[in-house]
Amino acid sequence: MTVLSTRVSDELANRFDTAARSVGGRSALLRRLVEGAASAGPAVASGAPGRRDALRLMVRLAAAEARHVSDQAASLSLPRAAWVAALVRRHASGAPRFARPDELALIAIHGEVRRIGVNINQIARALNTAVMEGRVLDTEVGAIDDLRRELRAHIAGLGEAFVGNLAYWAADL
Repeated sequence: MTVLSTRVSDELANRFDTAARSVGGRSALLRRLVEGAASAGPAVASGAPGRRDALRLMVRLAAAEARHVSDQAASLSLPRAAWVAALVRRHASGAPRFARPDELALIAIHGEVRRIGVNINQIARALNTAVMEGRVLDTEVGAIDDLRRELRAHIAGLGEAFVGNLAYWAADL
């Protein structure tokens, strides 16, 4: 028969013993927990599955380098391994990598640009039907100009985000 063991703090052991008293003691409760876990099937890892073609790479870093990696990864809300992988991916393929909040912001901007484009099309249709004897309504022309400026600002913002991201992952960090 196999023996399973683990180390826990005294405080946790006391709380466990208190809970185990009502079911026959420490061994009985541990046996029930192990049987329950074994009958539940294999544990499913949380999060996105890894790439099938991915390889594991171990590197040793000096303390200062490891702190740099930790700081940079934390600033982008990435795990350290994901930050290092993104850095390698950027240099190997040129593909940009964004932190999740930045990705969500870019998705929102993209949605806004699409909505603006829809509005411009609606205004253009309205102008085509609102022409009265060679005259175009001034309010529609003003609205198109406003939308055009807003669209250009969003497009410029997207461009700046990509340029900034590529600069962040550049070799001269």
